[in-house]
Amino acid sequence: MPATDFDAEREYSDDQFSAQGVFKSDHMKVVCGYFEPGQFIPVHAPGSDVAVHVREGTGVVREGDTDHEVEPGDVVTVPADVDRGVRADEDGRLEALLVTAPPPTDAEHDPVREGLRRGVFDPSSE
Repeated sequence: MPATDFDAEREYSDDQFSAQGVFKSDHMKVVCGYFEPGQFIPVHAPGSDVAVHVREGTGVVREGDTDHEVEPGDVVTVPADVDRGVRADEDGRLEALLVTAPPPTDAEHDPVREGLRRGVFDPSSE
């Protein structure tokens, strides 16, 4: 199994959060997530569990109806079929490791694409 250097994978985008793939199998997907201030993964509820480990910065991880304020070292887990999303605070970058099991399907990411297209963290709230 290859090792990944979180710092070497670092890549930010002015347009939206950046997800650098580390590992993917039929059972699990691991990405390094890099968020500029205010960037987010829109709220969605795929049929997979997720663990979000915050490495740098501060933000919010949505778990159902709860917004967890997070900082370095925090881990938030969200079970399958429960709303989740990640958003960096407006005053700084956020870096996190995201592990999903099993990997979400392409169709399950439609709400993510729609939220990014519309620029809204929670597409269902409008």
